[in-house]
Amino acid sequence: QLITLKVTSYSGLEASRLSPVPTRVKPTYLAVDKENQIIGYVVPIFRGSQEFAAGFSDTEERRVRDTAGYMARRDLFTSGLEMERSEQISRREAMRGSAERISLNKRIHEHGEHFKRMNEDSLMHAPDFVIKPRSHTVWEKQSVRLHCTVSGWPDPRVVWYKNNVAIDPLSNAGKYKIESRYSVHSLEINKCDFDDTAQYRVSAMNSKGEQSVFASVVVKNGPVSEYGINFQTHIVDTFGVSFGREGETMSLGCTVIIYPALHRYQPEVQWYRDDVLLCPSKWNHMCWSGDRATLTFTHLNKEDEGLYTLRVTTKSGYETYSAYVFVRDAEAEVERAPGAPLDVRCLDANKDYIIVSWKQPAVDGGDSISGYFVDRCEVGTTHWIQCNETPVKFARFPVTGLVEGRSYMFRVRAVNANGMSRASRASEPVAAMDPADRARKRGTSAPWTGQIIVTEEEPAEGIVPGRPLELQVTEATKNYVVLSWNPPGEKGLEGVMYYVEKCVSGTDSWQRVNTEIPVRSPRFALFDLAEGKSYSFRVRCCNSAGVGEPSDPTEATTVGDKLDIPSAPSKVVPTRNTDTSVVVSWEASREAKEMVGYYIEGSVVGSGAWEPCNNKPVNATRFICHGLTTGEKYVFRVRAVNAAGLSQFSPESEPVEVKAAIASPAPPFGISVLECVRDSMVLAWKQPSFIGGADITGYFLDYREVVDGVPEKWHEANTRAVSERAYRVSDLRENKKYQFQVRAANMAGVGIPSQPSDTFLCEEWTIAVPGPPHDLQVREVRSDSLVLLWKPPVYQGRDPVNGFYVDIKEAGAPQEAWRGVNTKITDVKEGESYVFRVRAQNYAGMFCTKEIVVDVDDNGVVSLNFECGDMTADSKFVWSKNYEEITDPSRLTMETKGNKSKAAFNTPAEEDVGIYSCLVTHTDGASSSYSLSEEELKRLLVISHDHKFPVIPLKSDLAVELLEKGKVRFWLQADKMTANGKVDYIFNDNAVSQGDKYKMNFDKNTGVIEMIMDCLTPADEGTFTFQLQDGKATNQSSLVLIGDVFKALQKESEFQMKEWVRKQGPHFIEYLSYEVTQECCVILKCKVGNMKKETSALWYKDGHQIKADDSLGFTEGVLKLEIAQISKKDSGVYEVVLKDDRGKDTSTLNLTDQANSSTPLKITSTDEGVRLYTFVNFYNDLLQVTWHYKDSAIAFSDRVKSGVVGEQLWLQITEPTEKDTGKYAIEFHDGKAGLRRTVELSGQAFDDAFAEFKRLHSHSELTLFLSGRARVAGGLPDVVTIQEGKALNLTCNISGDPLPEVTWLKNDREITSDDHCILSIASGKFASFTITAVNTMDSGKYSILVKNKYGTESGDFTVSVFMPEEAGGKKK
Repeated sequence: QLITLKVTSYSGLEASRLSPVPTRVKPTYLAVDKENQIIGYVVPIFRGSQEFAAGFSDTEERRVRDTAGYMARRDLFTSGLEMERSEQISRREAMRGSAERISLNKRIHEHGEHFKRMNEDSLMHAPDFVIKPRSHTVWEKQSVRLHCTVSGWPDPRVVWYKNNVAIDPLSNAGKYKIESRYSVHSLEINKCDFDDTAQYRVSAMNSKGEQSVFASVVVKNGPVSEYGINFQTHIVDTFGVSFGREGETMSLGCTVIIYPALHRYQPEVQWYRDDVLLCPSKWNHMCWSGDRATLTFTHLNKEDEGLYTLRVTTKSGYETYSAYVFVRDAEAEVERAPGAPLDVRCLDANKDYIIVSWKQPAVDGGDSISGYFVDRCEVGTTHWIQCNETPVKFARFPVTGLVEGRSYMFRVRAVNANGMSRASRASEPVAAMDPADRARKRGTSAPWTGQIIVTEEEPAEGIVPGRPLELQVTEATKNYVVLSWNPPGEKGLEGVMYYVEKCVSGTDSWQRVNTEIPVRSPRFALFDLAEGKSYSFRVRCCNSAGVGEPSDPTEATTVGDKLDIPSAPSKVVPTRNTDTSVVVSWEASREAKEMVGYYIEGSVVGSGAWEPCNNKPVNATRFICHGLTTGEKYVFRVRAVNAAGLSQFSPESEPVEVKAAIASPAPPFGISVLECVRDSMVLAWKQPSFIGGADITGYFLDYREVVDGVPEKWHEANTRAVSERAYRVSDLRENKKYQFQVRAANMAGVGIPSQPSDTFLCEEWTIAVPGPPHDLQVREVRSDSLVLLWKPPVYQGRDPVNGFYVDIKEAGAPQEAWRGVNTKITDVKEGESYVFRVRAQNYAGMFCTKEIVVDVDDNGVVSLNFECGDMTADSKFVWSKNYEEITDPSRLTMETKGNKSKAAFNTPAEEDVGIYSCLVTHTDGASSSYSLSEEELKRLLVISHDHKFPVIPLKSDLAVELLEKGKVRFWLQADKMTANGKVDYIFNDNAVSQGDKYKMNFDKNTGVIEMIMDCLTPADEGTFTFQLQDGKATNQSSLVLIGDVFKALQKESEFQMKEWVRKQGPHFIEYLSYEVTQECCVILKCKVGNMKKETSALWYKDGHQIKADDSLGFTEGVLKLEIAQISKKDSGVYEVVLKDDRGKDTSTLNLTDQANSSTPLKITSTDEGVRLYTFVNFYNDLLQVTWHYKDSAIAFSDRVKSGVVGEQLWLQITEPTEKDTGKYAIEFHDGKAGLRRTVELSGQAFDDAFAEFKRLHSHSELTLFLSGRARVAGGLPDVVTIQEGKALNLTCNISGDPLPEVTWLKNDREITSDDHCILSIASGKFASFTITAVNTMDSGKYSILVKNKYGTESGDFTVSVFMPEEAGGKKK
């Protein structure tokens, strides 16, 4: 288009017939200044009419004039009037053409300028200072701000310089503050001192160039006097960085000393939080007692967190002191609930709606916050009402439905998946009223009742209000939209209220939102809008006269959050600050809107637990995190927050160790001469007491000549740093005197030089004795000994050095008190101070050092551990072997954490035998040593193996027992197992698990492990094993159940099951038997149990029921049948039957022939063999009894015995065999008559009896196995605490058959009885442990172990010996 315009312009000029000079250069009508810059346009002054003809060009005019006809016609037809009219017309046309050309050129120029602006290359220009900084003169301790305004494209980079050195605000925190906003740049210098007097330069630079301007700052150090007095103010006894918790009280205080002290002089004392002046309120009280300023918080809230500054001002100046206060969240009422929101404020208050805002908490409880609930409370009441039914995520919320004129307070609660947070601190009261009325009533407070009387102008009745004005959407989120408008312009209208209408975009259907009650405020919040849809809104006014016309509708507004959550910050950089704090800086979130601030979190490396460093958002991109643990390594992360929510966390920072920031070291001291020749001297010095937090990288030595006592200029002896603390200075002049000074250097820089040394004469030493040793060090200071180390002398003398002498004397003693000692110093007294010399002098303070502790961890790693409680910020641990520093990491791995250091052996072997020592630098010789011998190494290797492959100790091995119903219980008890322990149950090498057959239980508190089976089947014969695992520790115990032992256990289990089933109904406790009374009556009786009313007891004789009569009885669970005069007719088989709905039980008694003299001979089995028995009515010594086997009298032996028990006569065959089968008989003879009873012990009768014998025999063995197991009963305590020198005696009960073997252990090693420790056993069941006089070496874990063929069991106890009070009062 631009090209077309230009072509049109030129073609127009060429075609114009009004141009008087077509061949001349095209004139310009742009006005320019001296620098050719366009400043406007010029309208030309046209020439006279003689230069123009009406529309003819010069060529045409000549041709026409040359014709005679033209001359004739002009003479004939023209007159003077016509010529004048023609000239006027030509002039107008010429002026019109010129104006058109000027307009066209203007348009062309404007188009060119527009495209210039659109072209970035043409916009770029060098920086220019629109406003330059001005110079200042200030008093000391005042602050000054230099500011300037810079233009330029691209935006220039601005750097501030002090005396041509760039200013870094981070290098001197709090001193300088540099800000750049909207091309306005400023440098603020806080608390100016004399060193701030300088020339300051600000430089602006971009790709087009650089420009600088200068300003001077002069700081005057003369204070202003008041009444001729110069006050000096000092703030002492200050408060440090403080930590509190919500709901607690806290006081900050400082003592203020003002000199001179004037009676009743009152300085101005002010408290600031984050540079905002504090005023007394219900949350904080301020007090000045004349010499101490105090700020007290009655109820801490997170809003109280910040930097607090005390400022004390006099006419002579002011002093300030600042420290940070951190406020942690109160304990959550619900576990893992979020922290309380903070800083609740009311942004916009109107007649019936108030916008409430708050800040999100730093702690979300581990789950993201799902939203917030807003509560309101009317002033004068204590009733809080929840304002929103569903939580809102946006940190602003319009509260509607308020009563005009009432005052309200608000609070906010956060909620996540775990529950609700505590409520925030309540906002300040605010009245629901029109802002204009509030402005009119400003200065008056709401009455206590909350009612405010609002007056209006005298209304004009009967006038319908007009349209509302300037309707707009002031805020839109996905939860609500806020509208605002201005009332109609008419004055004095009667009580105007408003109706709000909405319309979905794309439709013409308007819907009234507040159909029931019109709003009184020119603000309205709409809820329940569909997220993502677009709406238009309009408002109508109404009063008693009617409803007015609607306002102009708003533009379409889409429902959704217009404010985005900020992006995550980046480039988090932590730097060392102090031994408990770290400075964290980061790069701000990009393109973030309405930023509230940042939250910082820190975590100890490897812990995975993040803790908030601040509970109140910070607005800067730099923060000091306090309250950290010295020596720990931390990582940090940051997230941004605005009203829309919290951003994602930034990437984690690099780890940083918490320790003081590095500084240049202090000066060395103790410069001495080690050797001197004609042109050189060897100097030595001692390391500085403060190295600045970083290792010293080297030293620089200076020297100067001293002539007639006057020192000359200093010269550098070395340009490269030397690492040793000794150096030879060359190129000196013989017989001249010199002084020396030394400076130490580290990574922070070179420190200040030491004090000049004494004056030394440079002359060659020719003495025969060696020079002095140097670098004398004191190590391993104990209560009665210490170790000295030194380096040999540089000057050897005439012969090589072959030994050293060590001298000692008490501090303060005269020189003649020196006495010689050995290098291993033992003749010292605790608490005394001594001076040592190796033909040189040194001083050593006295303190007790801790010893190196040898430890073997759970992985079997052997390590040497040393702890120092007197470390400084510069201290380090140095490990040595045979007093030579260990530099090879192949044998030992060193690790330091806090004030503890550990040297772990990689693979302990014989080559590691030696003396190991650890020295802590920058202390008064804190060190210790440990001698690792071959025997000690072997002992440690054994312990290491036990730790690598640990075994879970068992209190009892796997055992079996029978429970009720015949259930079988396998069990064992472990000594110690953690909650992570587990058990595998194995049967015949196959794992079994919980189910119908097996019931497992593991009580981790008692260590009892059991497996219960309902019954045993033949398939259960085999080996049962319990395999235990607890971390790395393992163990197992097995029990073999095969053969007779298994069969006996199985039969006993079945018998117990049958007995249990029988006893579920009525049953016999004692079976049917008889007795003969003194009156010769026979009573049949049995004892029964589990009877009830419905249970029947029926007597039978020979299968016929016996009728009930006086002879039957039932008392106290015993059934009786009395036979008064027994005769032959009473012989027979008697039976008792018990039965009810639960079951029945039967007992039988055979009285056939029993009335004569004896019962038939019967066979029974015992656990020892087979027994034949019979009962007689009466037995006395006159009755002769003979036993026969196969009609021959039996010869009795240990295997075959006979006997009498009451009226029972028996024959016992122990462990019968097939040879014992046959016919057995017993003969009775009382002198009058005889009787013979026989029985056949053969065939099925023998087999049944033999099988029953085997069963009873196995059961007896099992019972013996269970009852004869070795056990430890009570008597041993868990812990015994006893004073050194006392006697200790403990006794416990032991049991077992056979008698168990007893073993005593100390720390898992067997001990034997001696004069000091007496071990004894009394009566086979009392084991005694006696120590005659305990000492600290007796402390430890003791165990008693009892063992026999049926099992093993142990009992443990711990002995702790402590020193008496006069000996230290510490437990060992």
